[in-house]
Amino acid sequence: MSTIRDLSLAPAGKLKINWVREHMPVLNALAEEFRTTKPFAGLRIAICLHLEAKTAYMAKVLQESGAEVTITGSNPLSTQDDVAAALVEDGITVHAWYGATNEEYEDHLHKTLQSEPHLIIDDGGDLVTLLHTDYPHLISQVRGGAEETTTGLIRLRAMAAEGALKIPMMAVNDAYCKYLFDNRYGTGQSVWDGIMRATNLVVAGKTVVVAGYGWCGKGVALRARGLGARVIVCEVDPIRAVEAVMDGNAVMPLLDAAALGDIFVTVTGCQGVLGREHFLRMKDGAILCNAGHFDVEIDKRALFALAETRRPARENVEAFEFNGKKIYLLAEGRLVNLAAADGHPAEIMDLSFALQVEALYYLHENYGKLKNNVISLPRTIDEKVARRKLKALGIAIDQLTSSQELYLRSWKPEGESNED
Repeated sequence: MSTIRDLSLAPAGKLKINWVREHMPVLNALAEEFRTTKPFAGLRIAICLHLEAKTAYMAKVLQESGAEVTITGSNPLSTQDDVAAALVEDGITVHAWYGATNEEYEDHLHKTLQSEPHLIIDDGGDLVTLLHTDYPHLISQVRGGAEETTTGLIRLRAMAAEGALKIPMMAVNDAYCKYLFDNRYGTGQSVWDGIMRATNLVVAGKTVVVAGYGWCGKGVALRARGLGARVIVCEVDPIRAVEAVMDGNAVMPLLDAAALGDIFVTVTGCQGVLGREHFLRMKDGAILCNAGHFDVEIDKRALFALAETRRPARENVEAFEFNGKKIYLLAEGRLVNLAAADGHPAEIMDLSFALQVEALYYLHENYGKLKNNVISLPRTIDEKVARRKLKALGIAIDQLTSSQELYLRSWKPEGESNED
């Protein structure tokens, strides 16, 4: 039995799902193949992802591939209740609703694992962590899982280092077709979509401070410059800091940037990135938002403690007043691109979710052969997804000739044979 807000919202959710289906050709190709072969017949799949239309369509593809699917949201503010209702109406079990309390969110995770899954798709590591702490008796039947985010992989690798990880986990986030496009172009566009929807303010001419210059941070900074902003990057990694400089950004410590920024975006995967000392230095009207997985990058407790008054300013915007100035926090410090917008574009998530489906297929096909560790997605899967994307775009590329392949494998000088 599902746990959702309102089943009557299903028609609106189906419109959203049908729209993204028309813009996800790679996933459509997989659906056509798996609808016939039913590779997941008899298997139960548990999913913990941002529950919106693109995720919903992937869940339907897995269902049509023979699986019994149970899904929950990976963030209390990213679940879309109409999409959840549409999935329930189509026979998928859903435990999620928008605005879940921490207790409700935990309950939804528990109910999802109580489906006793054979395969898992996770986003941030919450489902896998709960499996290991509260449901160890289910571990023996779990064939493996696939992780969507950098934050989740940090947690999983920590588990593996301690010998605590008891199932193989595919590092989907590390696949080229994931981080090069999803993390960079997807995050770059969707973060600014969320900020602009929430504030309805101009970006051009403002100073944007991006904390973190991984692939997501690169995308946020790239799009900020494209919108006409001056960009400051703050980093702890010296190599990424050099890269940020050569990409045309100013680079400085966050404490120095605090006094200069109009809009602050945290995208580090770490906690306490923006804290009391930064808030005190910020100018009147500074806007704070987070694009990291968990709402720990902006120290909300410190902000609450500083505030003399606290009030809603707009939907998804809260104003904090202290020392004669106002600071605005977007989307409660949660993922601004999903809590205040619709997340990444469908064409981007087409690649990421095709990788997720292929990862589950790989885990199923290699059940019993893989170590209980964080495992890289095979390059062949990455290339398969990329080729399907090119085909959908009507683009052809060159191929190496046999002599070129031989040359690239050879260590001898040009012209010498590798044969005896």
